[in-house]
Amino acid sequence: MKKVSAWLTAIIMALGLGLMVPGSASATPSYCGLAWGSLAKTSPAMSAASVTNVRSGKYYCFDRLVIDIKGKASGYNVRYVSKVVQDGSVLPIKLRGGAFLQVTAHSPSYDSATGKATFVPANRSEVTNVSKYQTFRQVAWAGSFEGRTTLGLGVRARLPFKVFTLAGPGNGSRLVIDVAHQW
Repeated sequence: MKKVSAWLTAIIMALGLGLMVPGSASATPSYCGLAWGSLAKTSPAMSAASVTNVRSGKYYCFDRLVIDIKGKASGYNVRYVSKVVQDGSVLPIKLRGGAFLQVTAHSPSYDSATGKATFVPANRSEVTNVSKYQTFRQVAWAGSFEGRTTLGLGVRARLPFKVFTLAGPGNGSRLVIDVAHQW
């Protein structure tokens, strides 16, 4: 009787803690507490503010891509695609990785008044070095066409991501894409 009582007590406690309830938050905690998904993220606004730099960073739970913009960042379209294509030509971009994000900032990489380039990558195939990153495999230039700048982001697998904009520094802003290391 003591064994049955102890066993029932353990089950009741586990149920009370949510440990045995399928689908409960406790049963399947998210990676690093991230509640992201892998569906497209988009904001339709357009901006004449121009892209000035592209950089990346490694964090404990995710890898980050940052697009610096001279002025207010407005719109973007970030989505998983079967292949990333060059702006204006639809020629495919070769990318390393098991999945590909097409990252489009609704900002040109040229000054809309003068037509002068505001950002030209030193290496179109390796816009930023991500060789020792946990999730990122490659960042490639896809071009700037009709007020939009596009990058191809090769990642390890189709993983959850989030997209947001940040003000600053100064009058500038940043378009930020974080891709989790795992689900």
